[in-house]
Amino acid sequence: MYVCLCKGITDKHIRDAVDNGAGSFRQVRRDLDLASQCGKCGTLARSIYDEYLKNFDESLCYAAA
Repeated sequence: MYVCLCKGITDKHIRDAVDNGAGSFRQVRRDLDLASQCGKCGTLARSIYDEYLKNFDESLCYAAA
C-alpha cells in the first residue's frame, strides 16, 4: 500500500528499511526521505513502523524459545 504519494513510498519500503538496519523511525525517515514534502504520511508511516517492530520483536521471542 502506498504510504507517501509524494515520494512513492510503500509500507514494504518501510519494513525493508527496518530489515536493512534502520534502528529508529528517524533513520527510516532519513533513509527513505519519508515525510519530507507535505508530511501527511508521517502518522501512518509511524504506525506501520511501530506495528512492524512489535511483530518483529514477538517473532524473535518465539524463535529464541
